[in-house]
Amino acid sequence: MNKTITHLLILLISMNAFAQDLYDINTIQTIEIQFAESNWDALLDAEKSGDNNYTEATSVTINGTVYNQVGVKYKGNSSYNANQIKNPFHIELDTYVDQDHQGYTDIKLANVMFDPSFVRETVAYNIVNQYMDAPEANYANVYVNGTLIGLYTNTESISKKFVNKHFDSNDNAFFSCSPPDGAGPQTTTLPNLQYLGTSYTSYDDAYEIKSDDEDNPSVALEDWDELIELTNILNSDITNIETVLDVDMAIWMLAFDNVMVNLDSYIGQFKQNYYLYKDDNGQFKSVVWDLNMSFGTFGMTGESSGGPGGGGGTLNSTTEKAELDHLLHDTSTDFPLISKLLAVPKYKRMYLAHFKTILTENISNSNYLTLANDYQAIISAAVTADTNKFYTDAQFTGNINTDYTVDNNTACGLTNLMSARSSYLLSQSDFTTTQPTINNLGSSVAIPIIGDIITITANVTDTNDVYLGYRTDETVPFTKVLMYDDGSHNDGASGDNIYGVDVTIDDSYMQYYIYAENSNIGAFSPARAEYEFYSIDATYVTLNVGDLVINEILASNDSGETDEQGEYEDWIELYNTTDTTLSLDNLYLSDDADDPLVYQFPTGTTLDADSYLIVWCDKDPEQGDFHADFKFSSGGETAILSYADGTILQNIDFGEQTTDMSYARNPNGTGDFVIQAPTFGMNNETLSVDEVLFSDGLRFYPNPTTNYLEIENSNYGIETVEVYNLQDQELFNNAYTNENVIKLDFSSFSQGLYMVVVNKIAILKIAKN
Repeated sequence: MNKTITHLLILLISMNAFAQDLYDINTIQTIEIQFAESNWDALLDAEKSGDNNYTEATSVTINGTVYNQVGVKYKGNSSYNANQIKNPFHIELDTYVDQDHQGYTDIKLANVMFDPSFVRETVAYNIVNQYMDAPEANYANVYVNGTLIGLYTNTESISKKFVNKHFDSNDNAFFSCSPPDGAGPQTTTLPNLQYLGTSYTSYDDAYEIKSDDEDNPSVALEDWDELIELTNILNSDITNIETVLDVDMAIWMLAFDNVMVNLDSYIGQFKQNYYLYKDDNGQFKSVVWDLNMSFGTFGMTGESSGGPGGGGGTLNSTTEKAELDHLLHDTSTDFPLISKLLAVPKYKRMYLAHFKTILTENISNSNYLTLANDYQAIISAAVTADTNKFYTDAQFTGNINTDYTVDNNTACGLTNLMSARSSYLLSQSDFTTTQPTINNLGSSVAIPIIGDIITITANVTDTNDVYLGYRTDETVPFTKVLMYDDGSHNDGASGDNIYGVDVTIDDSYMQYYIYAENSNIGAFSPARAEYEFYSIDATYVTLNVGDLVINEILASNDSGETDEQGEYEDWIELYNTTDTTLSLDNLYLSDDADDPLVYQFPTGTTLDADSYLIVWCDKDPEQGDFHADFKFSSGGETAILSYADGTILQNIDFGEQTTDMSYARNPNGTGDFVIQAPTFGMNNETLSVDEVLFSDGLRFYPNPTTNYLEIENSNYGIETVEVYNLQDQELFNNAYTNENVIKLDFSSFSQGLYMVVVNKIAILKIAKN
């Protein structure tokens, strides 16, 4: 049993197409924008106040790599001002040309307007990435037409590329949950997930659809319906909320925003700055965005009234912000994502568990301060060189400990706020109460065989209920099942605090975590679940080499057997050489040694003794279970039969193939491969040995031909030759006496395709030019 590293690190390993250099926190990026026009600032201002379209930059250079014809525009609401030099940028590399930088096309650059410390965003993104899928962030020096504009935070865009990387799809309902025209005191519709009826027009002032398809407006309407369904279920049918929302991820977001006093978010006045993407499982995933006012810079809670710890509408002092109620809005109908979820006892206990994890892993132990000091050391020289920044060098270093007034807000000193917040929160009864303890997790089998039933156990104290969350596919939600301490679930004696439950291992791995709760609070193991989890690797019973063989391949099928759709497709034949039924579970076929897992046999596939199985190699997997997503090349390539662990049962290389002639073992199942007439799903020795040898030695050229065709056979004499057109009319028929080479005259034939039958065995397709 291994504790799995974070999902983020898994992605770093498995998706190197999205190299992380652009967001390496230890390296300040250099981004140089070049406009042909000297009045570029006025052009960007005009677009910002108008249609907000992109202005074409001659080039954008990122760390020395040049990209020509790039879209650039100003972004932001309160951080943008036409009268300031340092405005936030949105760079889109593929506006005019199909290009990307390390897999990224959109670059979001924030001007650090509300943060004297310069580290609020980067530290906050570091912390949130420990618990949920979120953007990465670092720093970039930005130049325009050779002039340094200043040091910016460089934050990964939440785009279709982002959701594809994290949620394994990008064509489902996708929303930016911030008012498209910006939020302010005058805004009447906010993205708070209240149900407003069935018309999307009631929502489109509060949410910006990102999955809009201009060529197919009906798709956009369907996606609006998905969001409306979420709001309806959240507000009216909370028992079914997990059918439409990843509740665990939403709870992490709410807990993070509150711990970090990040009120320019769902939990504050404007209920904004998050994204929702609906994955292939039908669950909306929440993603945080725009953390520049975290650590208490924004103080508007959205409460209409209240007392200490979060009421009164606006928190003005650092003390008020430090004592922000950890259950802020838990009874407010204006914040249904909070009030409806926390009204469910289990979800509230999960929330308290996640909240305490963030608090103890990053705040009470001063990890936030370590990160802040480290990041300031990286950027200190760049901040000094930034003459367009909104703060002095003294405020930059001082804001770690000292409060400063920022545009009618107070940018709290990080330690002033978070030290007091830690003390306040840890004194609250929700966090002084006894929390369940979970240890000594185990599996009854260290390395199970796929199909085995195993028992997961854990020692849990101070709990009422214990649950196992598990899955065998990391793209699907965890299944949660109750664990037992009753002595009947391989859990030891009843009442000994050892909880157990049986699960079936139906894949090569299982990911799992334990959740326990008492009447006050929950606990997870690992503490960062569901974002982190434990894993068990499983194995499977493998066939012996030679039990199942690749028996025959047809790589060019023009007139032979057809598939269920009546199509002439490539095919491969497998043969069970044994006298017992074989299981093909966990086996794969491929035509590429670098990608051996292209086609997996359906779970439960078996092959009887001395039997054959045909797989169509047609790149049409939607046509049935035995249609592989690859095709063979008649010019020759490879056929591989293997397991995912690298065990290879067969690796067959073949050269150029003749149309409608197969590459088959003869003798059947054990012999060398020869070229012969196909024996689809049959014993390859249906053809006599002489027929096989004759076909193996046959050569003909040129094809296509203009006048003459030469046929030769080094193994056997040529005795008869017949020529037919495609209408099956015989055009030529002649007998020979032990000839090894003959020449046929095609000069009188019209252009087209002809069938030449040699010795009534071999069929040659010949094109006449």
